[in-house]
Amino acid sequence: MIKTINLNKKCLDLHLAGEIESEGAIRQHMPKTIAIIPDDFIGLTPKPAVKPQDKVNVGDTLFFDKNDTALCVTSPVAGTVKAIVRGERRKILRIEVEVASEQTYKTFDLKGVKSSEDAIGVLAQSGMLALIRRRPYDIIPSTTDKVRDIFVTAIDSAPLSYPAATILKYQKKAMEAGVAFLKKVTSGDVYVSVNKDWELGELEGAKMYEFAGCHPIGNVGVQIANIKPINKGETVWGLSLATLFKIGNLVLTGKVDGRAVVAVTGSEIEKPCLIQTVEGCPIPDLVDGNLKKDGRHKRIISGNVLVGEAVEDNDESFLHFPWKQITVIPEGDDVDEFMGWASLSPNKMSESPTFLGKLFKNKKFAPDARLLGGRRAMIMSGQYDKVMPMDILPEYLIKAILAKDIEKMEQLGIYEVAPEDFALAEYVDTSKIDLQDIVRNGLDWLRKELQ
Repeated sequence: MIKTINLNKKCLDLHLAGEIESEGAIRQHMPKTIAIIPDDFIGLTPKPAVKPQDKVNVGDTLFFDKNDTALCVTSPVAGTVKAIVRGERRKILRIEVEVASEQTYKTFDLKGVKSSEDAIGVLAQSGMLALIRRRPYDIIPSTTDKVRDIFVTAIDSAPLSYPAATILKYQKKAMEAGVAFLKKVTSGDVYVSVNKDWELGELEGAKMYEFAGCHPIGNVGVQIANIKPINKGETVWGLSLATLFKIGNLVLTGKVDGRAVVAVTGSEIEKPCLIQTVEGCPIPDLVDGNLKKDGRHKRIISGNVLVGEAVEDNDESFLHFPWKQITVIPEGDDVDEFMGWASLSPNKMSESPTFLGKLFKNKKFAPDARLLGGRRAMIMSGQYDKVMPMDILPEYLIKAILAKDIEKMEQLGIYEVAPEDFALAEYVDTSKIDLQDIVRNGLDWLRKELQ
């Protein structure tokens, strides 16, 4: 039986232009070169397992964690290591792989997997563990984790995202194989959260919950908080439906699936579409020929407008984890607007009733990347609470993080949150505070202090 949780009162959808109207035909694209970026895997200290000119198969290790050598990030393609690009103090920026014309695979033997340690070991060696996030701290799990429960989100509620459940609607067997494998990892349950558009019914072995409402119901942290919150000393894992499918496919075939279906969206995209490619695909391959020729400066985002990372349209730009969306919006630095941020134009998107755009419930807006206002001290107005369906006091938690008060941080729910849970609060915040950066820095600092 699928239980229902209604979060309609504390959520917000951004109605943006540039969404994919219908699935249609998914374009196929195999790039010439891919790159995996270690910074995408928070909590991992990378050490290369390859050197330039090495041959790799799909599933071969590219780099591993210096502090947990069993934890690997693997290649999504077969080919030749083109370069290990380093920055200051020899920090690894990315590992580039030239894609071979014929794809060969490393195979993993899962027959002897019986214990939790065995299952985690397979996930770590195959690179699947690097696609999962652990609470507390929102980092890659450790191979020594004792996992209370595992949470899978099958909801894509972020702006302009395309539902993975629609793309994977014929993969129920692989999903159930993934659930069965993850049940070997945890002493508790595997929870799968869906919304009203879910068509596959119940997944065998999983506890199912249907969430009603808008963004951020797709965030794993919101689902955990409303199903079974974390207590101090407990560890839970969170992952996407696409990752569950990859784990299930690994169980069924013994091979790593490096494919990724990317939604190319945004008001500056001529024809929003889906492209099936591989993890770490170059950004230009996905957007070239599909950018509007309107003369405007454009911001290309790997991800969605709330939590994505701005990238350049050049040879050094590659798709970032979780490899599922590109959004292109106007930069805004070429705009000469009467009255600037205070303009009362009905084309200005805002949640404030001061602006006319608030009155148009179904209008699709095309906002640019400008800040539109000045940074100022935090205003204790309850703004954050209106878009955070979690049982925490967000303003007080942010203040505790800034004060580095560990006791207060723990009391106010620091172990339950991730930066993405504050993305909407950051959007509606009249003080223009970088809430996500504050939460990320707070989690990293707390982890170092307590370990």
